[in-house]
Amino acid sequence: MSETIHHLATSHTGPATVGAPGQPWLDGPGLATLVRTTCATLNTHGIGRGDRVAIVLPNGPAAATAFIAIAAMAAAAPLNPAYTEAEFEFYLDDLRPRAVIVAAGTASPVRTVASRLAIPLIELTETAPAGAFTLDCTSLPQTPPSRPGPAEPDDEALVLHTSGTTARPKIVPLTGRNLSASAHHIATSLALTADDTCLNVMPLFHIHGLVAATLASLAAGARVCCTPGFNAFRFATWLHEVQPSWYTAVPTMHQAILMRVRGEPAAMRAARLRFIRSSSASLPPQVMTELEDVFAAPVIEAYGMTEAAHQMAANPLPPRPRKPGSVGLPAGPEIAIMNDAGTLLDQGATGEVVIRGPNVTLGYAGNPEATARAFTNGWFRTGDEGRLDADGYLHLTGRLKEMINRGGEKISPLEVDVALLDHPGVAEACTFAVPHAKLGEEVAAIVVPRPGSSLTAQDVRDFAAARLAPFKVPRQILIMDAIPKGATGKVQRIGLAQRLGLVTA
Repeated sequence: MSETIHHLATSHTGPATVGAPGQPWLDGPGLATLVRTTCATLNTHGIGRGDRVAIVLPNGPAAATAFIAIAAMAAAAPLNPAYTEAEFEFYLDDLRPRAVIVAAGTASPVRTVASRLAIPLIELTETAPAGAFTLDCTSLPQTPPSRPGPAEPDDEALVLHTSGTTARPKIVPLTGRNLSASAHHIATSLALTADDTCLNVMPLFHIHGLVAATLASLAAGARVCCTPGFNAFRFATWLHEVQPSWYTAVPTMHQAILMRVRGEPAAMRAARLRFIRSSSASLPPQVMTELEDVFAAPVIEAYGMTEAAHQMAANPLPPRPRKPGSVGLPAGPEIAIMNDAGTLLDQGATGEVVIRGPNVTLGYAGNPEATARAFTNGWFRTGDEGRLDADGYLHLTGRLKEMINRGGEKISPLEVDVALLDHPGVAEACTFAVPHAKLGEEVAAIVVPRPGSSLTAQDVRDFAAARLAPFKVPRQILIMDAIPKGATGKVQRIGLAQRLGLVTA
C-alpha cells in the first residue's frame, strides 16, 4: 500500500482522474505532471517538506488538485473561502503558513489579513483541462527549502482545525501515512475500482470531501468530479451529465436532495448509482429508507472524524447487511468502548468510542495537554458515546458534550430526532439543549415541515409524547424553514439555543 500522497497522485494512469461538470477531464499522467511541477516550483521558492501552505480556493477541481499537489510535497491547510476577515486572522495566525494560495483576480479578506501578517500570496490561475493550474510565486524569494523533494510518509501532509463550538479549535496534523491509510480503507470498504466516478458535493476544505471523495478515488485509480459546491437544485442535472456511480454527503445534504427529487423516482433510478455514502453525522433511519427507495441504490452509512483522517467505521456493501441506525463495522482502525476510568468494556456495553490505527493522528499540534487528554493507553477518545452489538456493528448514541442533562436524566438528541422524524409531516428534526434555571437543561427541538404539511408545535409534541418517556419530550418546538447548519452542512447542536436567542423560565 502506498503511504504518501505523492505516490497516490503520480501512480494514477487512467484516462480521467479529476473533472468538473461541463469540463474536460484531467487524466492520470496530467495530474502526475501537475504534482511534480508544483513541487519543483514551490521548492524553488523555499517551500518544502513540513512547511504549511494555506489554500483559499472556491470549491471545484482546482481546489482538489491544489490540495493533492501541496500534500504531496508539503502540508496543505485548506480554509473555508467564506471566512470573514476576523476568522482568517485567527486561522492564519494559528497556522503560520509559509504562503497562502488564492485564486488570481479574486477579492477576498484573506488578502488583507495575509498582508498584515506578512504571509506571501501565491496566485493560482486555472487552465484546461479541469483541475489544471499555474502558480505565480513572485511574492516569494527564490531560495532552496530546508527539506526539498516529495513528502515522506511521516511528514505532515494535511492540517485542519477541529470544529468544536465551545472551545478554541485545535490544530489536527495528519501525515501522508494517515491520509493514505484512510484513503485505502475507504476505497476497500466501498469496493472502488477504476470504473467508478464520485460526484463530489462536499466542500474541499473539509476532511470528508478531501479524503472520502478525492483521495479514496485516487487510491482506487477511479475518478472524482468536483462540483462548485452543494446545490440541491442542480443535483439532478449533475447526475444526468456526469453519470457517477456514487456520491457522498452529510445527512442534511441528503435530506435537501430528497426534498427536490422525491417526486421523480423514475429519473433518479435511471441514474443507476451503485451506492450512496453518508458520513460526518448520524443518518436518521427514515432518511436512509427513503434514499434507497428513491434512488434504488444501497445507502452506506459511515462514521468519520478529522482526527482519524475521516473514516473509522462503515456499513458493508450488499449482500452483507446494512443496519439502519448503525454506522457499521470497523473500517480502518480498531474500535473499542471505554468507560471514564479508561477500562475497555465488554461487547454490548455503552461508553465512549475509542480508536487506534494507522489513520489516527498522533496528537494536536502545539497542544500537549489536549493530546494527553485525548489518548488513554494508546487509544484515541473520540468524544462519541456508543456500543458495539453482537455482530460487531457500532451504534452511536450521540456526542458526549451534546447529551442533554435534564435534572440528572440523560437524553440523547439523536433518539429524540428519530422519534420526531416518524411524524409524516416532519422533513427534518434537530433536538438540542436549552438552559433551565432549576433543571440545568431542558429539551428543545427544531422541526422542518414537509411541503404542504400544516404542522403545529402541539401536533409534534403530542406525537412525541406517544413515543418517548415524558422527560424526553421537547418542551419547546420551533417550526422553521431550515435548520441552522455550519459551513460543511453539519448541524451544530452545542450553542444552538444561544444562537437562536432561546431562554426558559
